[in-house]
Amino acid sequence: MKIIKTTLEGVVVLEPRVFVDTRGYFFESFSHKYFAENVTETNFVQDNESRSTYGVLRGLHFQRPPFAQAKLVRVVKGLILDVAVDIRKDSPTFGKYVAVELSDENKHQLFIPHGFAHGFIVLSKEAIVNYRCDNYYAPESEGSILWNDPQLNIDWQLSNSEIILSEKDAESPLLKEIEGF
Repeated sequence: MKIIKTTLEGVVVLEPRVFVDTRGYFFESFSHKYFAENVTETNFVQDNESRSTYGVLRGLHFQRPPFAQAKLVRVVKGLILDVAVDIRKDSPTFGKYVAVELSDENKHQLFIPHGFAHGFIVLSKEAIVNYRCDNYYAPESEGSILWNDPQLNIDWQLSNSEIILSEKDAESPLLKEIEGF
């Protein structure tokens, strides 16, 4: 597996080694030992999966300490633009983001550590997204940032008229209005 650093400290892309033959393909999607030696020591405790259609934007979500979550995101089917936003107030990259295309074809994964908001938009007809979390979901600690916050200026690659949001995500606060980490 290849580890590709991004412009945000701690956020990395994992590119697996894929073995293809006439039967199909095989790859190792996760190894605790390899992850601990090459990314960070973590203990994933919860796996989540979502199915969404073209234009669905989920995010930008986070959990506040002590229930903050690190996530390892991968796409089982389809194509998404996956986004991590640095919300650590003391970070030199506070308010900056990385956007990475994850798909069933490239089989890349994105690791997002504590202190980041996360969201994605579906660019294919349908997408099934799986992500591992190192902490359990705690509704009392959840937070979100408005997807089109002008301070972030994220290029979601679709026009606003194509984007489908939940009511909750459409009413999220701006970055400057949240308590950072």
